[in-house]
Amino acid sequence: MTRDRALFRAVMTLSVLAAVVLGIFFWQSGRGGDGSPGSIDGTSGIGGVPSVPFQDVTLAAGVDFIHFNGACGEKLLPETMGGGVALFDHDNDGDPDLLFVNGTAWPDCPTPGQSVPSLVLYRNETSPSGEIRFRDVTRGSGLEGALYGMGVAAGDYDNDGRVDLYVTAVGTNRLYRNLGEGRFLDVTAASGVGGATDHWSTSAAWFDADRDGDLDLFVCNYVQWSREEDRAVDYHLAGLGRAYGPPFEFAGTFPYFFRNDGPEGFVDVTAASGLQLTNRATGLPSAKALGVTPVDVDGDGWLDLVVANDTVQNFVFHNQGDLTFTEIAATTGIAFDSYGGTRGAMGIDTAHSGGENELSIAIGNFANETTALYVSQPSLVNQSASGVLQFADQAIVQGIGPVSRSSLTFGVFFFDYDLDGWEDLLTVNGHIEPEISRFDSNQVYRQSAQLFWNAHDRSNGFVLVSEAQSGPDLFKPTAGRGSAFGDLDGDGDLDVVISQVGGPARVLRNDQELAHRWLRLKLVGSRSNRDAIGARVRVESGGRVRWRRVIPTRGYLSQSELPVTIGLGREGTVSSLQIEWPSGGIQTVAAPEPGTLMVIREEP
Repeated sequence: MTRDRALFRAVMTLSVLAAVVLGIFFWQSGRGGDGSPGSIDGTSGIGGVPSVPFQDVTLAAGVDFIHFNGACGEKLLPETMGGGVALFDHDNDGDPDLLFVNGTAWPDCPTPGQSVPSLVLYRNETSPSGEIRFRDVTRGSGLEGALYGMGVAAGDYDNDGRVDLYVTAVGTNRLYRNLGEGRFLDVTAASGVGGATDHWSTSAAWFDADRDGDLDLFVCNYVQWSREEDRAVDYHLAGLGRAYGPPFEFAGTFPYFFRNDGPEGFVDVTAASGLQLTNRATGLPSAKALGVTPVDVDGDGWLDLVVANDTVQNFVFHNQGDLTFTEIAATTGIAFDSYGGTRGAMGIDTAHSGGENELSIAIGNFANETTALYVSQPSLVNQSASGVLQFADQAIVQGIGPVSRSSLTFGVFFFDYDLDGWEDLLTVNGHIEPEISRFDSNQVYRQSAQLFWNAHDRSNGFVLVSEAQSGPDLFKPTAGRGSAFGDLDGDGDLDVVISQVGGPARVLRNDQELAHRWLRLKLVGSRSNRDAIGARVRVESGGRVRWRRVIPTRGYLSQSELPVTIGLGREGTVSSLQIEWPSGGIQTVAAPEPGTLMVIREEP
């Protein structure tokens, strides 16, 4: 048996190496002989990666947040996993504000001379001239108070026109109702969504699972953890001693799923929903969830859930339309890597990055594991799974795989940073062990972000952007965790915020000057949930169709802005605009003038 396993591992290793070599060949074949970007279509001579600088404006913008993880030598696993960030309009003035999730001190591990850490809320006060400015408005907001926070989900759960906050934590989670005028009220106890005091929650997502017009809540739980268990596991690295390690020795968990019953509050329907999966061999909970994205994988009008799990298979929960779900990840091809193995999955996002009829799912993975890019295969339909599309991991052949292998990727999201109409990919990276370079000379703790430009041609896929094309600020090494995007300064392009564990946050202004046109849409539901979370936007311009979905839950522990940005390139007009609302209604809207933010309200 031992020889068989050794032979299997050797074969798999050779297979992986062969795939990497093949991927590099395909990747380079779409580039110049020196590795520089080649022509997009091979014949037209269209240029390669555009010049789009990102400028670090953190301190100039007034953002001085430094994440606190409470580390004091014990090497407790949560210390290296936190740091969510949200861009959301807390005061309804039309521009995105900024919230950072913080940790706190462990019992018996004091932090002399330091105030009690809390969530930190910054109000966007960008000047009319476009200079990004934020002001810390945490004091008196109701968001003060210690918790070992992890992630955040922003959504108007009570449809009162103000965006509320759900904050996940090690221990009890918190629900803050937005009262307006910069005030939030902790309604956790009354709402019943706090969860167990001994659970560890990570990412969370608001979405309308039953299409009844209000937002339900899905919450990832990571592993069964306690300080005592962590000490007992006592993970070590040779030559380093005690270290932060993978979750192998910790048991899995079940997620939470709360149905929104409006004025009557929330009901925990997890047990009846089909979301509680167990390991067939042990009978124990099998999820070790870090990331989640709501997405309609089969186009039936119901939002499904794709869950990124750490060291166990990923999940695809297919929405049956009656508040129950069927797990179909293995049949869709998203459960495992291309060789049937599991990976250390972190953040997750989806987009129509390859065109109108393709759905792409990006998942950030552990070091020495490539970032995954699962792409739907329209020609392959699994009839036994209600016509759900099949997916194949195309990270290698699309240029993401080879260059992402050495990174440990947490944050990941699609966004059109150059406004050419094609969604690009940003990954935020950083190792979990600060001393990893002493153990592995090929690894470092603080790692550079990676920006992949969408070459919008299947023979080229994505191209890694260099400092020469986007400047050094975006690629400054960090212990990256959370990330979010939004138009901070009202100029139409998408800026970036990055959080890092135990370190300062970073605000990066997008300074593109490509003369590309754009359209921004803010959707307001009436029959649908007021935030229109789950709505799909169809824009036709220049003979091309672009799809965007209103989903703020993106990446790892984080939320990006609600308004949708559609890059139009140099095309001058929008020929048609259509909204598919979460309620099921389809609304055609008069074509707007590019370069504007348009508010669209759902027809009654």
